[in-house]
Amino acid sequence: MSNNIVRRMKRDDLRMVLQWRNHIEVRRFMYSQEEISFLDHTKWFEANSNNPDKKLLIFEKNDISLGFINFDRIRNSDVVDWGFYTAPNAPKGTGKRLGKTVLDYAFKGLNFRKVCGQVLSYNQRSINFHLKLGFRQEGVLVDQYFDGHKYHSVVCFGLLSNEWNMIQCGEESD
Repeated sequence: MSNNIVRRMKRDDLRMVLQWRNHIEVRRFMYSQEEISFLDHTKWFEANSNNPDKKLLIFEKNDISLGFINFDRIRNSDVVDWGFYTAPNAPKGTGKRLGKTVLDYAFKGLNFRKVCGQVLSYNQRSINFHLKLGFRQEGVLVDQYFDGHKYHSVVCFGLLSNEWNMIQCGEESD
């Protein structure tokens, strides 16, 4: 039986998470696509790890770290933006497990009412991922992001806690 967990990111995770984040297949879908230095990564961690409006998390399966998740509370509400990525060498299916485990944790463990996501329009895999998890497309920000060469639209998604609960009940009865 697999043991999927979500835990807080620790200082010991910094090098691993930075290696994942700087991998070309991860950073090409980020708003900031340049490589990040260890010093800048450490400063980011120090500034955010104790911020009550942010949650920096690690997804593990059987005690192996396989993904990073960030929740950012929107204006002191129970609504959060999320961002995530899996380790570049994670086994096939890790993203789906990460998504289900983390959303369950967000709604049942952290009591968030809504999780929102933004996806660059050329990241079809992430768009499909959100839809498969039950997110609804709530809008498109046209030509919102400039990558240094051209503008890209951003697809906005949302998932409410009660929608997630209905999805989970449907899967359990299958």
